[in-house]
Parts: sequence; C-alpha cells; structure tokens
Amino acid sequence: MFSIIALSFFLVVMILIGLWGLRKTATLSDFFLGGRTIGPWISAFAYGTSYFSAVIFIGFAGSIGWGFGLKGLAIAAGNAIFGGLLAWFVLGKRTRKMTQNLDVMTMPEFFHERFQGKYLKMITAIIIFVFLTPYSASVFKGLGHLFEANFNMPYDAALLLMIGITGIYLILGGYFAVTMTDFIQGIIMLFGAVFMVSFLVGKGGGLESVLHTISQNYAVNVPAAQQPGFWLLAGLVFMTSFGTWGMPQMVQKFYAIKDEKMIYKAAVVTTLFAIVITFSAYFTGAMSHIFYSAQTRPVVDQIIPDLLTRHLPPVLMVMILLLVLSASMSTLSSLVLVSASAIAIDLYKGHVNPKVSKENSLIMMRFLSGVFIVISFFIARYKFEVIVTLMSISWGAVAGAFMAPFVYGLYWKRTTLIGVKAGMFTGLFLSIWLYFQLGSKLSPLGASIAIIVPFAVVPLVSLFTCPPQQRLLDKAFEAI
Repeated sequence: MFSIIALSFFLVVMILIGLWGLRKTATLSDFFLGGRTIGPWISAFAYGTSYFSAVIFIGFAGSIGWGFGLKGLAIAAGNAIFGGLLAWFVLGKRTRKMTQNLDVMTMPEFFHERFQGKYLKMITAIIIFVFLTPYSASVFKGLGHLFEANFNMPYDAALLLMIGITGIYLILGGYFAVTMTDFIQGIIMLFGAVFMVSFLVGKGGGLESVLHTISQNYAVNVPAAQQPGFWLLAGLVFMTSFGTWGMPQMVQKFYAIKDEKMIYKAAVVTTLFAIVITFSAYFTGAMSHIFYSAQTRPVVDQIIPDLLTRHLPPVLMVMILLLVLSASMSTLSSLVLVSASAIAIDLYKGHVNPKVSKENSLIMMRFLSGVFIVISFFIARYKFEVIVTLMSISWGAVAGAFMAPFVYGLYWKRTTLIGVKAGMFTGLFLSIWLYFQLGSKLSPLGASIAIIVPFAVVPLVSLFTCPPQQRLLDKAFEAI
C-alpha cells in the first residue's frame, strides 16, 4: 500500500509540473530550450538524469559489477570526469555561445548553419530519428518490466501508464517541465543511491569487510581465464564517457543554460551527481559477489533487481523503485524531445515548410512529441528484431556520426562541409560494421573505434577541400 501511495504522489507531482510548464511555454524556443533561461543547478541535474537511465541500475550495473568486480569502478570515474566535468568545460561555453550566434536550437540546425550544407540538416535529423527512437523504446521496456515485477501490474498496463504520465508533462510543459521534473527526480536518485549502498554495505559487515570480500570472491566466481580484458574495460570507459559529447539529448543542455558564467557551477554539480550515482550503481553491482556465488547468481541482467528485492526493506525498496523510475522518465523525455525536434524543426520547418508560423511550429512539436511516445510504446510492446539491433547500435552510431564533426565545428575554423560529411558517414558506417564483426559482447570496442576514427577523417578531408567562407566564420565565432 505504501508503494502505491508513494508512486501516486510522485506521478501527480509530475503532472502538476507539466501544467506549470504550460504557462511558461509560449514559443518553440520555450518548448525546446526553456527560452535559454535554465540555471546551473537545474541544468546540471537535467544533464545527469538524462545521462543515467534505468539501464545503469537494472542491467548494466549487474553485468559490469559481476564481470569486472571493483575494476568496474573505472567506468564510474570516467563517467564523472570525462562525461561530466570535462564535457561541460570543453563543450559548454562554446556550445552556448555559438548556438546563440547562429540562432539555432538543435544539433541538425547547428550543422546546417555552421557548415551551410543543403541536405546536412536532413541527414542529421534522419540519423537521430532512426537510432534514438529505438533507444527511447528500450527505456520504456525496462520500465514496463520493473512495474510488472514490483506492482503486480500487467506489462501492457505499465507501459500505458508510463506513456500517459511522460506524455502529459512533456507535451504540456516542454523543456521547462522536463528540467523541473529532472531536478526532483535527481534529488530522489541521490538519496536513493546513498541509502541503497549504505544499507547493503552495513549488511555486508562494513566497508572494509565488503571490499575484502568482493576481491576474494571475485577471484573465485570469475576465474582469471574468464575475466574481461583491459581493452574491453577501456572501451566501456571511453564509450560511456566520451560518447555523451556527441549525443543530441546531452548537448541540448548546453544550449539552454542561462549564460556562460553559470557553466562552471553546473560542471561541478554534474560531476558530484555523477560520482554519487555511478559509484553507487557499479559498487552495488560489485557487491553481488558478496551475496551470490557463481552457482547461485541469476542471469546478469537480473542480478541487481534480485539483490535489491531480497535484501532491502520494503520502505527502502520503494525509494529505489522511484529512483529507477526517475532515471528512466528523465532519459525518456529528453530522447523524445530530441527525436520530435528532428522532424518538427529540422525536417518540416527546415525543408518542407520554412515559413511555418511560430504557433504552428509549437503545435507540431507538441503533436510529434506525443507521436514519438506512442511509437516508442509499440516498439517496446512488440519487440521487432530489427529494432532490437538498432537499440544495441544506437549509442555508438549517433556518437560516432556526430562527436568529431561537432567538436571540430566548435573549435577549428578550417573544418569544411565535405570533411564533416566524411566524418559522419565514417563514424556511422564503422559503428554498424564493427557491431556485426565483433559481436554484441565487444560492441563497446567497436563503438569507441567509430567515435575515434572520425577525429582523423574530418581534418584530413578538410585540409584537401575548399575552406569555409570568412563571413560564416565571423558570425559563428563572434566573441568566442
């Protein structure tokens, strides 16, 4: 009963925030970027909650913690330092300033205005649509199973409930509602993560005993011949940390912050948030070696759900359920917002009807946000085989296609349109080809290669092609 009351209260608050956001959303810029008035704390929590979805707590933490033991904490360190702190310092200020100079709201618009490519916006928008829509569906899928297991709710009913709540606050309040709910959800995630680890460490006999037991049992449960190698761990650190630099739903947070002076504060808050969340998740995964043996553990994707269900008291388990729900809803709303913008702003307004009014643009953005939520439901419900494959490739494909062109666009004036296109197609091709060549278990290595190689392709091609016009560079780099 307590869990139902807590869940109901949580969902009612989300709806009320959506109604509040409706009053503050009058233009397309308000809906997609909150009018570029979001403060550092809200921006930091929006970045962090979009970064870490239910996947990290439900599936990823268990598989990493069991397979790598305490070495998996290297991923947590990489996520906090490179995916959080360094991302804000390297990308934040320039992204905020240059997108304002170019008057753009989305990543496809940025590429179009920065490099003046006729079809570049369309190409970029299609990549976002094809790969991020299945990714959002995977978040729905995890949420559905979570509710099915803990609230005795049918899978379909759980999916419909999540669609309804996410749809209401996102469609009504847009980015403002998303960031406000992210802040509340981030607070829940922080408290839930700290209580979860503290309770499990206490049950394991204290921190010193837990560290010793993990190290001892890991060597028994995962013999040296079965332990993953250094390069796979390095690939996971790189992919999950630097991959965020090319993900549109993450970069959007830099567009929307109120001014560049707030970026340093947002960077610190994001880093602290990432440290708590990622270390909690992966340390909990490593503690599976205390509570299970190689013979008694469930399948890796079920390690954390089983561990928490068996060993946490009901009241704390409710907080953990809200933690996972918060992480998922935040990531989902960011993904849907970016996917909808790819069609409403980048394809329709950018190519089909450039003269569409601001009012109609806002209506279309709201409508398409609802459409993408429904599409995500059907993908999660029917689990099409090709969509499952796209889910697995999505992170490497999007980051591989966008990261190098985006970073060079911010920093190197000599970057050319042809160089950017060459980098995009190289990253996209490598991410797909290497996934099938290496297999899903080694896919982090393939994704990392797909992200790195375009950093050589873009400058090499740019140096042998015509430089961009000085007029365009003056506009883009004004006051930078």
